[in-house]
Amino acid sequence: MKDNKQRPIGVFDSGIGGLTNVRALMERLPMENIVYFGDTARVPYGVKSRATIETFTAQIVEFLLQHEVKALVVACNTIAAVAVNKVRAMAGNMPVLDVITAGAEAAWQTTRNGRIGIMATSTTVNSNAYARAIHSRNPAARVQSQACPLLVPLVEEGWLDHEVTRLTAREYLRPLLAEDIDTLVLGCTHYPLLKPLLKEEAPGISLVDSAITTAEATAQSLMAAGLLNTDNPSADYRFYVSDIPLRFRTIGERFLGRSMDQIEMVSLG
Repeated sequence: MKDNKQRPIGVFDSGIGGLTNVRALMERLPMENIVYFGDTARVPYGVKSRATIETFTAQIVEFLLQHEVKALVVACNTIAAVAVNKVRAMAGNMPVLDVITAGAEAAWQTTRNGRIGIMATSTTVNSNAYARAIHSRNPAARVQSQACPLLVPLVEEGWLDHEVTRLTAREYLRPLLAEDIDTLVLGCTHYPLLKPLLKEEAPGISLVDSAITTAEATAQSLMAAGLLNTDNPSADYRFYVSDIPLRFRTIGERFLGRSMDQIEMVSLG
């Protein structure tokens, strides 16, 4: 049995995008060990039913619990939107963090005029999860959501500053900016890679990066639970996926900002 503080943080996503959360955790908590699982064989989750997403989520959580994790980070907006209660039920007293709760918290604290925009995938937008989370803290806030289905493939293609990406983002931003928003939540794990472009297209708008806010929430939660790892000069990072598709390492290292040394394929279910 590992010392509680030395146990890893478990991070999971429906695919590869959750590596932006891992990157933020590495930067905020450099002494923490991390185990990541990406369900690359069954991505995308957004087109699947709630029951199927809950089943897949339960399989992933069970896998991470076998690695004696001390906390769980739901890096997938779709899972956070429809299955986070399932995660919490399985985790017991273990800290559970998710990108929607953290992103919504940061958004209502950041906004000055109470008008918040959400850029997310269609499933996350349709779930209305961000709006519900924001309104639970600030009922008077005006939340405008915009589904941006074309941005994920453009990011995975590496077109982070391509004219096609710029024009696409501009179209998605148009209805949000028309609502006089002053804060924009990047409600998909892929979108943080587009921050430089979005800052140019939406100058003066505060961007909420849910990866960074989730990492901060994780740090605060671990501190409160007495689980912060403060004595680990060489953190261990392990990456598990359900499939290793072509270009996986290339895309993954772009998201992570460093090389991925320990990638292992495992089959769930």
